[in-house]
Amino acid sequence: MSSSPLPPVSIETENATPLALHETGGLGGHPSGLTTLFFTEMWERFSYYGMRALLMLFMVKTAAEGGLGFDTKSAAAIYGTYTMSVYLLSILGGFIADNFIGARRAVLVGGIVIATGHFTMAFGSTLTFYTGLVLIAMGTGLLKPNISTMVGSLYRPTDERRDAGFSIFYMGINIGAFLSPLVTGYLAQSEGWKTQLTAWGLNPLNSWHWGFGAAGVGMTLGLVVYVLQRGRLAHVGSAPAPEADGRRPWGKLGLVALGSLALIAAMKASDTYPVLVYVLFALQIAAILFFAFRPDQDSKRMAAILVFFFAAEIFWAIFEQTGSSISLFADKLTHNVAFGQSFPSSWWQSVNSIWVILLAPIFAYLWIALGHKQPSSPMKFALGLLFVSLSFVLMVPAAKLTADGKVGPLWLVGLFFLQTVGEMLLSPVGLSTMTKLAPQRLVGLVMGIWFLAAALGNKLAGVLAGEFKSENATELANFFWHQALIVGGCTVVLLALVPWVKKLMGGVR
Repeated sequence: MSSSPLPPVSIETENATPLALHETGGLGGHPSGLTTLFFTEMWERFSYYGMRALLMLFMVKTAAEGGLGFDTKSAAAIYGTYTMSVYLLSILGGFIADNFIGARRAVLVGGIVIATGHFTMAFGSTLTFYTGLVLIAMGTGLLKPNISTMVGSLYRPTDERRDAGFSIFYMGINIGAFLSPLVTGYLAQSEGWKTQLTAWGLNPLNSWHWGFGAAGVGMTLGLVVYVLQRGRLAHVGSAPAPEADGRRPWGKLGLVALGSLALIAAMKASDTYPVLVYVLFALQIAAILFFAFRPDQDSKRMAAILVFFFAAEIFWAIFEQTGSSISLFADKLTHNVAFGQSFPSSWWQSVNSIWVILLAPIFAYLWIALGHKQPSSPMKFALGLLFVSLSFVLMVPAAKLTADGKVGPLWLVGLFFLQTVGEMLLSPVGLSTMTKLAPQRLVGLVMGIWFLAAALGNKLAGVLAGEFKSENATELANFFWHQALIVGGCTVVLLALVPWVKKLMGGVR
């Protein structure tokens, strides 16, 4: 997706027949089920990014502006916990599908829960706000990993259409992520829509809830497509058969659920006890060293996986501030005017998707053209960190210029360009590398680790964004500069470790 790791590639074939796995009745000679999943995911991402574009702004707006009136630190902490939970609960959602209800049903149930969450947020109270966030996180945890699994299940592992199919699916993600802030942002922030609400005798302060409701409509459209075209997916995502004695692994489900909730609670506690973040980093470094100095190759590759995990976590901690500190910068400190027309600040959330759509084909061509001369995976990760660090370096002079008033929009255009280049270097490369490094018996665990990196990175992004201050240009410049230096330092360390990490990988590029 536009600002998240690519979905995991499943090699599951379920109960599919050879004929079903060679079906070519869909777009461009792909299985017809791909079209169904494309539009379902496009509308799900429409709902997710449409709501996310408003979330931070709604929390920090005063009651007189229709918001909740939270301070920046509290709002950023809630934002970080929510986005972390979305990814962390994907591990639980995958387990439920794999062992109980199957991917096909998990996507349907998840979509219903997501839509319910968005419509709950359309009602203006603090209780419905928090209830909606919980429902959306739970529903996304069910839907996101399992719709990706079904895409993989449409193809044989050796099918040459497979990578192209995932590229088409990824484009659906970005189309949804591009369109949604334009729609929900207009409903929530534009003066034109507020004027229309007033003309209808409705309170214009409730415009935010129209935006949240529109996100729910998007998810509902995705569900309509999914249900009407369910016949195209009848051969994939079936519920697994129970064990020989008819039992299901309820005990393991309880452990996975408790583990997920415990980690969410621990990271939520880091809002009050920041030392927990340093403890987490120390444990990660200890785990890398533990596996690196074990004699077997699988352990050494696990150490390499954990190095990539650490780097991805740092990357997402900066990148995922798009919806928090960068959203606030766009709203409070940027001239949101293009071609003489003003636009809602939430529309900036669409820019990353534009850059993804433009840059993805270029990077795909570049790696093919370079062949064996292309940089190694750890080098690509280091370059990804470098570009996301440079994006915040760019914001240092922009922050200083805010002392004289709002700055021009090109600063944010540049920031999103640099961050998207970093995303192209790290996100798809990371997914591919995880699947190559993972021991066959641990592929599911390693993909869970990849999701966990995104989850923890999102939470860390919320913690860092809590220090955003728009009133003082010097403090704001320091906010960006300090984070750029930290990520720059991590980049230098990873560059120095590239030869060692390549050795740990044991010949895997």
